Amino acid sequence: MNPMVEIGEMLISDRHTDYFFRPSFTAMSRIGSPVDIVEAYATLNGAEASQMVALMKLAIEHVQRISPLQKLAYSNITGNDAGSDSWLFSSIRRMASKGLLSTAMSVIQACCDNDVSPLVGEWHPGKKGVIYRRGGMSTGEIILIAHTLIEHGVMGKAKIRKPQRAETNSYVNEFRAIEYINSARIHFVISREEAEQLTMTEFQLMLNAKYPDQKGFTREEYDTVRDDYFKRREVRIAAEKAKKAA
Repeated sequence: MNPMVEIGEMLISDRHTDYFFRPSFTAMSRIGSPVDIVEAYATLNGAEASQMVALMKLAIEHVQRISPLQKLAYSNITGNDAGSDSWLFSSIRRMASKGLLSTAMSVIQACCDNDVSPLVGEWHPGKKGVIYRRGGMSTGEIILIAHTLIEHGVMGKAKIRKPQRAETNSYVNEFRAIEYINSARIHFVISREEAEQLTMTEFQLMLNAKYPDQKGFTREEYDTVRDDYFKRREVRIAAEKAKKAA
């Protein structure tokens, strides 16, 4: 199955299995209660997670700029294999707290029908408490992927033209997937099963396609028009004063 990355789908493969991820409304509900979903989103968008996501993106950009010749030179100089680029992510791996890593692992598992422990690792009881046994992915990769999945699943990443009258700054401490599922069924006349498989990004794109011309200024458009009005007003007043002075 080819993933549609624009709506949040991912496909990650190891030597044995293809893991397909879809941050659908159903997947979000697997994270836990409506409050649990919001708390998971907050954790994966908090200061600790945001720092790791930013570092991972910088690391990935750096790796993409490294030529095969540079990797070969690194390998010859240090004696280490640069092909996997594990040398670049080793410092990031040690940064995640237990709570952040656990949340990221649960989000990734919620978005996949297969057992993802070979990828994300597992928690095991040890002599000094619960210990983490890593899987095929680094800690930074786990958090970056979970951050991306829950962003597509809860907030959505489609650009929405939202009129100013519809804006609200009120905090919502629950994410009720069933409300979006029912809304999708009503707006798009689809079955419950089809609605459950929508991601928030896909839901937003479908709304944009069905209601392309929402009337009213967005806050940015209103601010632009207001600023332009005052600038023209100042120019007009200055011109009138100059005319009277002459």
